[in-house]
Amino acid sequence: MLKTGEKAPSFKLQDSEGMVHSLEDYQGKTFVVYFYPKDDTPGCTKEACSFRDNYSAFEEAGVEIIGISPDTVESHQKFSEKYELPFTLLADPDHKVCEAYEIWGLKKSFGREYEGVFRTTFIIGPEGKIKKVF
Repeated sequence: MLKTGEKAPSFKLQDSEGMVHSLEDYQGKTFVVYFYPKDDTPGCTKEACSFRDNYSAFEEAGVEIIGISPDTVESHQKFSEKYELPFTLLADPDHKVCEAYEIWGLKKSFGREYEGVFRTTFIIGPEGKIKKVF
């Protein structure tokens, strides 16, 4: 997994409206990038709604929030609308960005093994370096 102080890997992904976002778009800003496994599942919904419910505190601090999962643009659009999420969700269906952030790998659930996202949150500073990993 990436560590504090390392340069955040670049990305170019579509949001729920089909607009492309890149790491460079956030240069000079502090922002949160949180990776989650799947839209509209209990744990992921709870996490997204927690960011939503605390969004004003992030805004006041000048911190933007970006959620990334392997779901499609269409899935993100439905999820964002259903829960009135005020922040950007980016689609990584081929999980290339997840792999670049080293949060994609073998998981185990109910005795079954599969590849997926390890729920991870990064705070990235204005210079593009990772300030904190959760």
